[in-house]
Amino acid sequence: MSEAAALFSFDSVSVGSARARRLDGLDVALPDGGLTVVAGPSGSGKSTLLRLCNRLEVPSEGVVRHRGIDVAQRDPLELRREVAIVFQRPVTFPGTVLDNLREADADCDEARGGELLERAGLDVSFLRRDAGELSGGEAQRACLARALATEPRVMLMDEPTSALDVRAAGVLERLATQLVDDGTPVVWVTHSEEQMRRLADHVLLLHAGRVDRSGPAGEVLGLGER
Repeated sequence: MSEAAALFSFDSVSVGSARARRLDGLDVALPDGGLTVVAGPSGSGKSTLLRLCNRLEVPSEGVVRHRGIDVAQRDPLELRREVAIVFQRPVTFPGTVLDNLREADADCDEARGGELLERAGLDVSFLRRDAGELSGGEAQRACLARALATEPRVMLMDEPTSALDVRAAGVLERLATQLVDDGTPVVWVTHSEEQMRRLADHVLLLHAGRVDRSGPAGEVLGLGER
């Protein structure tokens, strides 16, 4: 896969000191489409890789490119509106859910907010709810709606279901696959092999900050045609 054709490419990317590297000379490209699952044991560098994609972290060495452009050349705020991220634990701001949506889009009115909540699997009535009183699953979906408010071209999801029950996790998984169906690539970090097998179109397996395997899910996991 050429760098120009990749959603993200990592060219000899390392993060951390020589004695404690979270990523170590990473050379890999992620496809521009579908749902890519990044998996591996704890400490393998999964979250670090994801945070590099929108400059929440910067490499100690090497170059990270988004659709062929070095992310170091991009304005960080502009990049983060284009490449949105949902974290492992939802972080809401004080105020209502609508207030939270306006943190991403100051012009968000109730009609727009209702549309965003609907996409994230929440009823419009949540707009007036205190964001601090939401359940874990509700807060995670509200954070997804907030991320969608910038109309991102890519969605990064860092173990977004690890603290959720099975039902709430299933809702987020379905939302992610719907984003992909609508043409928005998703990069999803998980430590769950079962989740990886359910979701992945493409798989990147990391071990100790290096690529273990990477490729279509059917090839890497022996799933056959998806």
